[in-house]
Amino acid sequence: MKKCILLSAIFVLFPIVAVLSQQKAWTLDECINHAIENNLKIKKQSLQTDIDKNSLVQSKMKLLPTLSASASEDISWGRTLDQTIYEFFEERTMVSRFSLGGTMDIFNGLQNYNTIKKNEYLLRAGEQDLLDTKESISLNVALYYLQILLDKELVSVTEEQLQVTLQQIEKTRKFVDAGSVAIGDLLQIEANAAQEELLLITQKNKLTLAYLDLTQLLELLTPEGFEIVVPEINIDVNAMIGETVEEIFLVASGARPSVKSSELSLTASEYDLKIARGMRSPRLYMNHFISTSYSDKGKNASGGNYSFIDQFKDRRNYGLGFTLSIPILNGWQTNNRISNSKVNVEISKYLLDETKKQLYKNIQQAYADASAALKKFAAMQKAVTSMEEAFMYSEQKFEVGLVTPVDYNVSKNKLLEAQSNLAQAKYEYIFKTKVLDFYKGIPLNIN
Repeated sequence: MKKCILLSAIFVLFPIVAVLSQQKAWTLDECINHAIENNLKIKKQSLQTDIDKNSLVQSKMKLLPTLSASASEDISWGRTLDQTIYEFFEERTMVSRFSLGGTMDIFNGLQNYNTIKKNEYLLRAGEQDLLDTKESISLNVALYYLQILLDKELVSVTEEQLQVTLQQIEKTRKFVDAGSVAIGDLLQIEANAAQEELLLITQKNKLTLAYLDLTQLLELLTPEGFEIVVPEINIDVNAMIGETVEEIFLVASGARPSVKSSELSLTASEYDLKIARGMRSPRLYMNHFISTSYSDKGKNASGGNYSFIDQFKDRRNYGLGFTLSIPILNGWQTNNRISNSKVNVEISKYLLDETKKQLYKNIQQAYADASAALKKFAAMQKAVTSMEEAFMYSEQKFEVGLVTPVDYNVSKNKLLEAQSNLAQAKYEYIFKTKVLDFYKGIPLNIN
């Protein structure tokens, strides 16, 4: 009964604890570390690396001799030759045999050695794939993190504009009550407020989805209670990207796990070709065994009872032999294996070239996007400043009846659009510069 009560308490309290644990605001580093520890894609890749380790161990163990034991017991009736003592018996006989033996490769065209080297490179390639997966997840976490920051800022901008409109409604209602403004102007502003409320709901929904995307990437059960730290972000509009695309690519091509993995996979495929060619080589291997036997008809030298232990000791024999196997024809399997291995080497070369070219394109695109975003941000800063002044002037004229509600709303919408574009340009520039830092091997951070 006590156990049932305890389990019930755990099930009730667990969701509460899970939510409370999310009440703190998460930094970008905390999000990245949590994703690396809990993301299922990373866990699957880690398990694949374990399989690669096992394959390497297995290829090394293949250098050891094989060893197997066997035991048999034969019972015969009628005239039977007991081969342990070479006598014929008419009644039932029972013979037991025991053996221990195996083989060991001495030379097989270096196939075992090349298999070890191949698996070593495959393991190293797998480790780079795991690192690449971790870094890709980290970059996605940063992207979702920045998306939340952008959506939070857009919600804030929309809320501020809605508050301005609501304040203007109150002022206009007073003018209507005083008879200085037509009621149609009030209705028009109230319609504008309704549109802004709808826009605010849309922006909040986008923010909710952004939280959901990030928490799902972090493998959290629910986005409820999840919050992130909002860092202070300052952008220098006169900033410039210090390196060229070629310089960034030169650093990235020597450091990116995806490139290293392709290079290691290419080397592994070259060793696989050596393994295939080794199949043409003669194979020299050693056979070894030890065996003994027991017969219920056995007798010692004096004709007395011959015990199991004595027979087991006395009838032991050992063997050691060498076998040379020369391949001549095996249905063209070796030639096909060599041909396919050559093709795989060429495929690995193309994959390496493709990886490098894709890396260059990604850097080139991020470089262009970052440069364009910085220019857009600088332009939008000036636009927002101008729109703010224009809106203040329009607001003052509207309050004295010199501007219609339609013109007033157009001015306010232009300001809202400019502020939204400024926020988008800011976070686009931040993300693209972080992508470039990512390719340069600089840890992800937002400041």
